[in-house]
Amino acid sequence: MAALVGRRVLLQAFRGHATDRDSVCRLGAVCYRPRFCGRGKELEMSALAWNRATVRHYSSDPKDDLRVRYLDGEDAGIVVVGLNRPKAKNAISKNLVKMVSLEDIKKNNKVRSVILCSVVPGVFCAGADLKERAKMHQSEVGPFVSKARALITELGNLPMPIIAAIDGAALGGGLEMALACDIRIAANSAKMGLVEAKLAIIPGAGGTQRLPRAIGVSLAKELIFAAKVVDGVEACRLGLVNHSVEQNESGDAAYVRALELAREINPQGPIAVRMAKLAINQGMEVDLSTGLAIEEACYSQVIPTKDRLEGLAAFREKRSPHYKGE
Repeated sequence: MAALVGRRVLLQAFRGHATDRDSVCRLGAVCYRPRFCGRGKELEMSALAWNRATVRHYSSDPKDDLRVRYLDGEDAGIVVVGLNRPKAKNAISKNLVKMVSLEDIKKNNKVRSVILCSVVPGVFCAGADLKERAKMHQSEVGPFVSKARALITELGNLPMPIIAAIDGAALGGGLEMALACDIRIAANSAKMGLVEAKLAIIPGAGGTQRLPRAIGVSLAKELIFAAKVVDGVEACRLGLVNHSVEQNESGDAAYVRALELAREINPQGPIAVRMAKLAINQGMEVDLSTGLAIEEACYSQVIPTKDRLEGLAAFREKRSPHYKGE
């Protein structure tokens, strides 16, 4: 009974935010700012309320294809980006590509981490919208794929860490989207694969480049050539995901784990985390000598920050640091 009451309260909170002036954010997506309850069961209830309530109580209007929430309270600094095309299994459409702009998140120095997940139970993203693709003229396909590729590249280039929470199928472009993220967490039951070869095409949004970098060339070739689909357990063994978790009754175990990880990142020096990401990403594309020079350049960016001095003061005073991203 207590759990049911908790869910009703959360549903009312979501409905209230949906009518707020701030309910539509500049990303072109519906933006919510609810307070999350806490840990354990309460946390799972919060995730369930978002994953299910938004699908049940809001229309599938194209403007709602993407939902963005800036968490507050103790979770301030965490942004949750949720795919929401229930009838199309979150397939990547022209509208989805057109409406997504990450500039506001990218420029917001208060954002410390981003979680990419699904509002739709049982699926992360089924890839390209094949029904829409079938109606495209041949001349339209190339430009559309280019735009999708640019969007996924933009996702990977966000300066702060981005975590993909894969609680369901991530196929084709859906997996390519997850591959652009820094960290991937999957439910054991989730299904993942670059299956384009079944349609006589190849991954066109970064899959042929990011998958080999994630799991190695030979394994990536096997998965792509044979259009193989693996579950979360196998994906973790291959190194495709960082963590594989047992799915819960709410169907959002990967999201819950991603939120826990975001909470681990939150207290760290935000400028340092951004510089570490930049150093790693750029360093992986060059030889070691050049990579070390990139690291040195990134390190020089943190030396004059107030956060560095705060970290030293907190260490000296034996207290937790309070970083402001300055």
